[in-house]
Amino acid sequence: MIPREFSVEGKTAIVTGAGGGIGTAIATALAEAGADVAVLDIALARAEETAHTIEKLGRKALSLKVDVASDEQVRATVEKVVSHFGKVDILCSNAGIFLTKPVAVAPGGEGTIANRELAGENAETPLELVDWQKVLGINLNAAFHFARAVGPYMMRQKKGKVVFTSSTAGDEGQSTLAAYCVSKGGLNSLTRVLCSEWGPYNITVNAIAPGMIRTEMIKQFEADPAVINHSISLVPLGRLGTPREVALLVLFLASDASSYISGQVFTIDGGARGRGTGI
Repeated sequence: MIPREFSVEGKTAIVTGAGGGIGTAIATALAEAGADVAVLDIALARAEETAHTIEKLGRKALSLKVDVASDEQVRATVEKVVSHFGKVDILCSNAGIFLTKPVAVAPGGEGTIANRELAGENAETPLELVDWQKVLGINLNAAFHFARAVGPYMMRQKKGKVVFTSSTAGDEGQSTLAAYCVSKGGLNSLTRVLCSEWGPYNITVNAIAPGMIRTEMIKQFEADPAVINHSISLVPLGRLGTPREVALLVLFLASDASSYISGQVFTIDGGARGRGTGI
């Protein structure tokens, strides 16, 4: 018999980036554990597919298209979710993008940079301000927008669960990943700040930091056996993680089983960080 604290029966969850990969896995796991889910994604058709899966599990689902980098759209979307379900108990801000470009390149393209294999065709293309703003807009600002929109509802009911999808890159300084690393590092800080601000309202705020997970985001690396094999060689468990494994960690953090855990960033990387090396 499974302890009742691991159930999210009767809860309403918002999951962003739920049209694929880790987001779909999170939305599905929450539904399996009893939650109704608002499935949000920039690609509505993909969100609707996830919503259909949830409905087949016997739970209610609402699929909505939203640009998570837009504060106006986020606020309007949260209002629709609350109007539809009557409340919001769980926020999983998961949407994210990945970009590999060096901050600057040597004049004439001379010299070398670390992580040249990772950057691929972008190795000699400098990171522009528009690139920086786009990555931070989706990876970091979106979490801020959703926190501001959802926070008052959770405060009013004096209970809530917030889980951000960060990355092991949030504590690293990998070459060619400036915008991505900074966005995830900021997300880790936001997690700790909200933990302090919202703790008195019985709202827990945590983040997960996946390493290499088999999703669409890493397909560019899998195309090069040398790159992906090197990454896997740094993982003590000797393989990539799966979206399902990440989703089960999120489910724990979204349930009452984690009621005394807040302000933490949980690494899920097959042991790579424990080995003393990142990916």
